[in-house]
Amino acid sequence: MPEAIRADARRNRDLLLAAAREAFAESGTEASLRDVARRAGVGIGTLYRHFPNREAVLEALTGEDFDRLATRGAELAAAEPYGALLTWLRELGAVQRSMKGLPESVLAATRDHASDLHASCEGMQKAGASLLARAQEAGVVRGDLSPLELLALVAGVAWAADYATGDAFFERLLTVAVEGIRA
Repeated sequence: MPEAIRADARRNRDLLLAAAREAFAESGTEASLRDVARRAGVGIGTLYRHFPNREAVLEALTGEDFDRLATRGAELAAAEPYGALLTWLRELGAVQRSMKGLPESVLAATRDHASDLHASCEGMQKAGASLLARAQEAGVVRGDLSPLELLALVAGVAWAADYATGDAFFERLLTVAVEGIRA
């Protein structure tokens, strides 16, 4: 976002992002963009001036989270491989559970290079792939597991926890799933 943006435009963008976060948390990432604009107190045209499509809204909401996960992967690179991978997967799951439907959107973006969300996911994916490779090289995780399969596994667990009982259920499912990938 350019620094010379007018104060009212910046305020509208901030209102739109807050409204989108609320709407996506309640109704999922497929929530009506008209509803997002209405919640923000602006017209739909204002929303589209700031965000040309739904993926651009998602990228604006999750870009910092995915950047943080990329950085976190680098920080965990020196830790014990299995524990580092599990820690990172828990943090990824927390981000994916922050909005209903986000796991599906993230998985779709990994395949769609034209998606605004794809570029935002790339650094996060590389961090996960690096942690997975370290764990595989250490012999603590199955060698035949691909980075995309690992992301899909966490997305599935996050999705299931969304529609079940929450944090404890997510933690239990993730533990069972990750134990299943151990070497």
